[in-house]
Amino acid sequence: MIIQKTREEIELIRESALIVSKTLGMLASEVKPGVTTLQLDKMAEEFIRDHGAEPGFLGMYDFPNSLCMSPNAQVVHGIPNSEPLKEGDIISIDCGALKNGFYGDHAYTFPIGDIDDETQKLLDVTRESLYVGIREFKIGNRVGDVGFAIQQYAEKHGFGVVRELVGHGLGAKMHEDPEMPNYGKRGRGKKFIEGMVVAIEPMINAGTHRIKQLKDGWTILTADNKPSAHFEHDVALIDGKPELLSTFHYIYQALGIQSDEEEEFRAQTINFND
Repeated sequence: MIIQKTREEIELIRESALIVSKTLGMLASEVKPGVTTLQLDKMAEEFIRDHGAEPGFLGMYDFPNSLCMSPNAQVVHGIPNSEPLKEGDIISIDCGALKNGFYGDHAYTFPIGDIDDETQKLLDVTRESLYVGIREFKIGNRVGDVGFAIQQYAEKHGFGVVRELVGHGLGAKMHEDPEMPNYGKRGRGKKFIEGMVVAIEPMINAGTHRIKQLKDGWTILTADNKPSAHFEHDVALIDGKPELLSTFHYIYQALGIQSDEEEEFRAQTINFND
């Protein structure tokens, strides 16, 4: 069952989502060769707690850390460890925060130093597919419209779309209805309704869409060991249209990137200096 949120509840979700956004922004300048994912995980936990929230992932389903850290061929749910990141790596950082009874949850895939052109294309297409999907999250559409748009965009560029892992509704629980696959058929699935909030998160592979799981019970890898990218935003359906609750602004600010990709999904001005 889809849970409609009031405007007040949406603002509480936005507050949690922006804590995640700021956490990712703080990490952006720390993600570099030589740093370990355990070090980044500790930084994130301290930052989230300093902002009056709790790490959303820590202990959830017995997950042992605050961040899911998934380098290179790892798709999602990677467990932080003491292995240093290397030049040419990529890493998906998925982060959650819980404040005032509501969750924020989103992700960004970072390049570590210089990466090869094909891997950069994978990152660009995956991020672009996220906004292609968000554009279809509107009154009159259904879950399949978002998945279809993401799938078509990614596969047009020769990449594989993960089937077994999906986005989801978001609110007082980290995972609510509806599931939001990154593939599908137009006009299929649950109908979107005013006041719903979802996490849309394309997981796109450089090669096959097939995946495998490590014996740790968490880490998901591409079946062919080629790289995978993952980008995620929290989005509310307000006045029939998608509105971002999360932002990559803090990441771009830290990395000196100019981008207007989020502007069409912002119905109100966010004070990024708060």
